Amino acid sequence: QVHVVESGGGLVQAGGSLRLSCVASGSIFRINSMAWYRQAPDKQRELVAVTTRGGSIDYADSVKGRFTISGDNAKNTVYLEMNSLKPEDTAVYYCNAVVTTLQSVGAMFNYWGQGTQVTVSS
Repeated sequence: QVHVVESGGGLVQAGGSLRLSCVASGSIFRINSMAWYRQAPDKQRELVAVTTRGGSIDYADSVKGRFTISGDNAKNTVYLEMNSLKPEDTAVYYCNAVVTTLQSVGAMFNYWGQGTQVTVSS
């Protein structure tokens, strides 16, 4: 079993900053990628940023230049530094980990955290 836990959400004024953290734990053989998604009310969940084990990083166009994703492979942890926050960044932010488990070394599985609320006031 693999567990993914996010932390760091909250309420911030427009223009402010927040840092989200996510840690994966459990029967992990290898983490192949970790990503942040978000879902606003009445909208579909969308990819915000992703980092892969090989070092590739990608961002949604809407957050480029404002958000930074970083990871610590040794700690199975990923961070999302969010600057210049806008009201439209308000959403529940979910961490996703694509994991190869100790029980299934030949496969990869998606694991999700429970989400953390980010609210940006105008």
